[in-house]
Amino acid sequence: MEGAMQADAKIRSESGTESGPRGPACSLRHFACEQNLLSRPDGSASFLQGDTSVLAGVYGPAEVKVSKEIFNKATLEVILRPKIGLPGVAEKSRERLIRNTCEAVVLGTLHPRTSITVVLQVISDAGSLLACCLNAACMALVDAGVPMRALFCGVTCALNSDGTLVLDPTAKQEKEARAILTFALDSVERKLLMSTTKGLYSDAELQQCLAAAQAASQHVFRFYRESLQRRYSKS
Repeated sequence: MEGAMQADAKIRSESGTESGPRGPACSLRHFACEQNLLSRPDGSASFLQGDTSVLAGVYGPAEVKVSKEIFNKATLEVILRPKIGLPGVAEKSRERLIRNTCEAVVLGTLHPRTSITVVLQVISDAGSLLACCLNAACMALVDAGVPMRALFCGVTCALNSDGTLVLDPTAKQEKEARAILTFALDSVERKLLMSTTKGLYSDAELQQCLAAAQAASQHVFRFYRESLQRRYSKS
C-alpha cells in the first residue's frame, strides 16, 4: 500500500508544485524554514507550511528547578502560545502530544538533572497546525544541538465524506473533513512516534492515512536535509 501511495502522490516541494494522477489533494504545501533567528534561545527555527507558520525556540540543557528534577534524564517541557490570547485546552493538548514526541527521540539520559524547554509561538494557522509545530520543534532542537536518536516530522491527513484523502489540509479542508489524523514519524525507519485523530474513520482508512503519511514524511525529511545543507554551506 505504501508503494502505491508513493506512486500516486506527487508531493509539493520547496521548488514548486507537482500534481499526480489523484490531483492536488495528495500533495504537500510549500515548505520554508529558517534557523537561528532568535538570539536568546540556544536554538530557534521558523517553519512555514503553506500559510501556516510557527516560530520555535529551545532553551537548554539548562539548570532545572528542584521540584521538576529527574535524576537520570533531562526534564523536557513544551510551551505552546497561540497567536492571540492565552493558551487554552487545545494548546495544552497539543503541548502534551509534542512533548511525548520529543521525549521519544531526545537522548535525555545524556543530560540528567537538566531542563530542555521548547517554546512554540503560532504566527498563523491556516491548517495542519500540529504538524507544523512538530516540524518547527524538530528544526529548533537541531539548531540547539540537542542530541537525538533520530529526526521527526508531523504529517496531517484529512478524510472527506466521500473517502478522499487530503494530505496537509488547509483550515477550510479541515472544517469540511469528516476525520483528521496527525502522525509523528521518525527519520530512521519511519516509525510512528505519536498519533492523534478526530472524527469517524475505518481501520482500512487509518492504515491508508498512515501509509500516505509515511510516504509524505520522506519529502519532509528531504526538505530538512536540503535546508540544513544550504545553511551550513553558507557558513
